[in-house]
Amino acid sequence: MKKLLFLVFILIFSSLFAFKVIMVTDVGGLGDGSFMDGTWSGIVRACQEYGIEYEVIQSKEQSDYISNLSKAAESADVVFAVGFLMSDAFYKVAEQYPETYFVGIDFHQEKDLPNVMTFTFKEQEGSFLTGYLAAGMTKTGKVAIIGGIPIPPVKRYEIGFRTGVKVYNSIHNTNVEVKVVYANSFTDPKKGKELTQALISEGVDIIQQACGGTALGIIEAIKEENLKNVTSKELKELIDYMYLNGGYYMLGGDVEQEWQAPGHILASAIKRVDNASYMGVVKAFTGDWHPGNIELGLKEDGEGISRMPFTKGLVPNDLIYELEYLISLVKRGEFKIPETEDELNALRVKIQF
Repeated sequence: MKKLLFLVFILIFSSLFAFKVIMVTDVGGLGDGSFMDGTWSGIVRACQEYGIEYEVIQSKEQSDYISNLSKAAESADVVFAVGFLMSDAFYKVAEQYPETYFVGIDFHQEKDLPNVMTFTFKEQEGSFLTGYLAAGMTKTGKVAIIGGIPIPPVKRYEIGFRTGVKVYNSIHNTNVEVKVVYANSFTDPKKGKELTQALISEGVDIIQQACGGTALGIIEAIKEENLKNVTSKELKELIDYMYLNGGYYMLGGDVEQEWQAPGHILASAIKRVDNASYMGVVKAFTGDWHPGNIELGLKEDGEGISRMPFTKGLVPNDLIYELEYLISLVKRGEFKIPETEDELNALRVKIQF
């Protein structure tokens, strides 16, 4: 009888003090295989680990942001807003619900609010590595980056990628060209495919994505181009062909995207949004809450390059070594990767292997 009463007490206590997390997406929504999905995976991981209730509210239009965030704040202990475009709505709602924790992913702390924690990233550090890799792997001497909307995080992606190519050119005395285009959308695969086809027609063979769900069209175009030469669906035959002849590659963004198109995605610039969202949940739930902004880069394992699970054998050992050495320089503070156009223009490469 005592045991039964104890169990009833626990159930009542749990129901009275249940903890809930709600993530509100921007218009990109889940299913992008990149930024949104990565953030959501970190929330799910933390909530399942700690037995926390969790939910997602997806925004269809920017006009949904305030209403969706308000709805979330009325029933959740922690509200996540994911995406730079949500920042204005985020702070308006956070001020209205001071008893609710708010976590912003991908934008800075704009107001000093005790219930707000934000996470930003040194995107330039991850894309620097894929830019360097692209410069070392291109067969045509032309690479590109397709951005979504030129907001600050995406511009840092662009600057980092161009820096990687610039550093490779300086060290190896090459002249790899970088093309930069913007889709002006994070949700338009059709536009991503059209831009990719146009870039391929101009001689580009490696394309970095920084455009969220729009990149699904990049993947489609890359696969179609490669399968003109390799009709087999076997990964081994594709990799063998690429090793001997080269081909076309996308470079993923935010998460390890190689699994979406094995062999067609060379590597990914990792942006550990999953670690940030996981950290946000845990800090709120355990009482380790500290308002303010947390910036994550290579040193904090918030940025990096993927393991290249399908394509690492295509990359020369010397190039792998150079990437590892460059990572060590950044982590030790001996090389700062530019994050603005002015810093990139002023960069003088003094690295030697």
